[in-house]
Amino acid sequence: MSRFAAARALQKYSKRSRTNERAQFSLLSVASALCVVLAAGCAHRTYQTTAPTPTPAARPPVSSQPPSGPPPAIERQPLVTGQYVEEGTASWYGLPFDGRRTSNGEIYDMHEFTAAHRTLPFDAVVRVTNLSNGKQTNVRVNDRGPFVANRIIDLSLAAAQAIEMVGPGTAQVRLEVISGPDPQSGFFGVQVGAFQVQENADRLRAKLAEHYSPVATVPFNLPTGHFYRVRVGRLPSEAAARALADRLHSVEQLVTFVVRLDE
Repeated sequence: MSRFAAARALQKYSKRSRTNERAQFSLLSVASALCVVLAAGCAHRTYQTTAPTPTPAARPPVSSQPPSGPPPAIERQPLVTGQYVEEGTASWYGLPFDGRRTSNGEIYDMHEFTAAHRTLPFDAVVRVTNLSNGKQTNVRVNDRGPFVANRIIDLSLAAAQAIEMVGPGTAQVRLEVISGPDPQSGFFGVQVGAFQVQENADRLRAKLAEHYSPVATVPFNLPTGHFYRVRVGRLPSEAAARALADRLHSVEQLVTFVVRLDE
């Protein structure tokens, strides 16, 4: 090969080498730029290194309705001087009793905070707690009742509204005497019947008088008519009257209510 041909070949090889270098440099530049872009994008991303705190589950709402099913048996705690606690079923009464005389001689006003109770003295002030929703109200005893099994107090309309039991009609409650006369003082008896026909009341009174004393027929008025109650015993404590009520129930098969004998 001549020196001229060799020079031409060397010149072509140099051009190809420079072209390849430029191509390699361009590819390297593009790769470098792409890496910078990716690095810039990665710089703002964070990773959770610990498990997120779980959101607490919502608590189910507390029902304001009294429990379904038959009411539980009445629970009475032992009486302590200056203390009286009782649990059971409360009811309420309004019309047609509104405007009529209560057992202590007052005119019943269903919009006042009063109540009827069988054994607490008149003017005792009682705190009533609705056990299904915790609402409370204070009432003054001025009437007698309720004479229905498994009921311990009859509230006025105002008191029933205060503890949200008007709609259901009854509620499980706790009674606490907070002021007034001593609940343990006085005399107690047992009511064993109420009759609209006096002869029926007198017949039961005569039968019981053969084994118990004293036995009395006591007239009283209700919006539904005139009635005659038959009552047995005159005892100095509620506990003694309760023992007599249990005996009359088991031996004579009578429905019994312990009552305070108001003078």
